[in-house]
Amino acid sequence: MKTETLTMPQLGESVTEGTISLWLVKPGDTVKKYDPIAEVITDKVTAEVPSSFDGVIDKLLAEEGDTLQVGEAIVTLQVSGGSTEVAATEEEIPAVKEQKVETDQSMKKRYSPAVLKLSAEHGINLDHVNGTGAGGRITRKDLLKLVESGQVNQPDVVEAPTIETVPTPAKAAVEAPAPKSAPKPTMSTTEDGDIEIPTAGVRQAIASNMVRSKQEAPHAWLMVEVDVTNLVEARNRHKDQFFKQEGVKLTFLPFFMKATVEGLKKHPIMNSQWAGDKIIQKRAINLSLAVATQEALFVPVVKHADELSIKGLARAIDDFGKRAQAGKLSSSEMQGGTFTVNNTGSFGSIQSAPILNFPQAAILSVESIVKRPVWVNGMFAARDMVNLCMSIDHRVLDGLVAGQFLQTVKQALESIDPDQLALY
Repeated sequence: MKTETLTMPQLGESVTEGTISLWLVKPGDTVKKYDPIAEVITDKVTAEVPSSFDGVIDKLLAEEGDTLQVGEAIVTLQVSGGSTEVAATEEEIPAVKEQKVETDQSMKKRYSPAVLKLSAEHGINLDHVNGTGAGGRITRKDLLKLVESGQVNQPDVVEAPTIETVPTPAKAAVEAPAPKSAPKPTMSTTEDGDIEIPTAGVRQAIASNMVRSKQEAPHAWLMVEVDVTNLVEARNRHKDQFFKQEGVKLTFLPFFMKATVEGLKKHPIMNSQWAGDKIIQKRAINLSLAVATQEALFVPVVKHADELSIKGLARAIDDFGKRAQAGKLSSSEMQGGTFTVNNTGSFGSIQSAPILNFPQAAILSVESIVKRPVWVNGMFAARDMVNLCMSIDHRVLDGLVAGQFLQTVKQALESIDPDQLALY
């Protein structure tokens, strides 16, 4: 037998570290090549790290909650070096598997915030739920399936679930040497009736990325009001036929993304990133699209969005939305974005100040379309209006070019002709 070492992989461009959120194996477990061994969180994505060898887990070199640099060792494996050793390893496999079965419920009481929320809403006693996750862990899908089946267990008294205390990324960040400029964590007391929600997992990664963005990039904010009456009419006129032909809904978002592409083509400096001693103006137009689920915020990337029609953008939006809800987005699909579009209007928002998707130089929020009285041709008329709110990195962009970009997007949207709409 020989010892092989697995290291922290780079799970995205500009990613320099990752946090072990959950070990999927333990010393003595037998794994095959490509079997997942751990869940790792970065500031961009949560992903499973696969084994690069067939072998037996020797040592876990990090605890759950530890943050390691890309390239640092995370686990060692005993790998077969010859036919004799392979036979010996195969004889050991049944014993290892038997041990794994006996401890298969070791993760049962490690509940995610989404699981705690659902159990509270539906009065589910988690002690009576069989989890299908790693180590018997209860997942959100387990509870949704239980609710849909109508077999929710609702005893007279539902005990509050006990949350096992485990190291979290937040704890690791506190224990690690912090920069002099980093603020001290706020200490709060817990009173009767309060619910403590651990911030490990995707939520901690989101928090870290947002703090980094606000601390490093000087944000400036702009807003423009757009008359989208013609857009609303065009979409309403074509949505039913579009759904029959394409099988996906025709929402407003692909129109806003198409107008954004026009703005980026006319003002390419908007499609840039800050890189310390230089600004990198990206050639490809890859639109990052904020997709929210109950558990986290994902930002998949529509690659080469300038080459897609309204139909192509609508299909991409529908696909990303469905796979985000199912937890099937891959880390590669959330890399390479150059500009972010955020559809806050879907929640009824009419104005927002988005935080930059670091290291991108700009993010555009599309707000809710609202019918309002507007002074047109000497009289008031009911028009469909929308606010486009944008945050920029003031190191890269100035108000002049940002304002010109918004005017280009505004003109593209207001010039839509319902009678000559190009969807394909």
